[in-house]
Amino acid sequence: MEKEIIYNENLHFEHKQWQSELAFWEDELKSFTKRLEELVTKWTKKEVLTQLEHFQNEFILQDGIIDKLLEEIEIHESRIAGQSLTGENAIDTVLMKGHLDFRNKMETQRQIYADLKKEFFKFLTKYM
Repeated sequence: MEKEIIYNENLHFEHKQWQSELAFWEDELKSFTKRLEELVTKWTKKEVLTQLEHFQNEFILQDGIIDKLLEEIEIHESRIAGQSLTGENAIDTVLMKGHLDFRNKMETQRQIYADLKKEFFKFLTKYM
C-alpha cells in the first residue's frame, strides 16, 4: 500500500482558510458587542440585563478562544516553515497529528460558535 503524501503547502492553505474564518468571527463579535451596547440603553429589566451580561461574557470568552486558535496556527506555521528550511516539503507524522487535532478543534469551535450565534439571534429577535 502506497503512503499518502501530505504537502506543507496544503496545510498552509488550510491555515489561511482558518485564519480568515477566525478573523470573520472577530468582526462579528465586535458587531454583536455593539448590539449589546444598544440593548443596555433600552432595557432595565433584570432578566434582560442578566441575558445581556451572559452574552457579553460569552463574546469575551469567544474572543479569547479565537486568539488562542490564531496563536496555535502561527506556531504550527512556524514548525512547517522550519521543516521547509530543511528541504522537506512533506509533513512528518507528528506535525500531521497536530494538524488533524487542530482541525477537530476548529470543527468543534465552529459548532459552538454557530450555536452561540443562533442563541444570540433569538435573543435579538425577542428584545430588539
